[in-house]
Amino acid sequence: MKRFLVTFAVVSNLVFADAFVKEFAVKVLNGRPAISVIPGFFNLAYVENRGCAWGLFQGAVWPLALFGAAAFVFLVRKRREVFGDGWVAPCLLYAGIIGNLIDRVWRGFVVDMFDFHWGVHHFPCFNLADAFISAAAALLVWMSFFSASGKSQLRAQNGNVLNSPFMYSMNSMTFGFATGLSRT
Repeated sequence: MKRFLVTFAVVSNLVFADAFVKEFAVKVLNGRPAISVIPGFFNLAYVENRGCAWGLFQGAVWPLALFGAAAFVFLVRKRREVFGDGWVAPCLLYAGIIGNLIDRVWRGFVVDMFDFHWGVHHFPCFNLADAFISAAAALLVWMSFFSASGKSQLRAQNGNVLNSPFMYSMNSMTFGFATGLSRT
């Protein structure tokens, strides 16, 4: 019960922070040109993203909302298999999913505001919920490759989410070629 309460408190605070930053973007940045925070590198901008990452699936608000809700339910139900004993990654992932789900259902789009660029190269605009999801993914990858418990999870019994063919192929594609690591 204590773990649930801590998780609920952390996720609630992260979702609140995401909502606060998005509301700031709506009130301050909407209808104005981007604000240069670090010239040539970082702007605050107002973007209504009606798709998902990198502008994919534009206009598919309800399918994306349903997918987000299903992913959240799946991750909560399979939390032990996916996250082990960790609590930071699930809190970040839950908060990111909930934050963007609230926007999709309430506004019909997701508010993005962090705009990074280097010269003419632009990284897609994103929000705090996206950053939570990315941080959770990076933490899960780190745990799976560099911690003893992560390595044991990767070698877990058949049927484990982390031992699925999808995760195996993702791990192999993402890190196997770049680092020479292989899952054995």
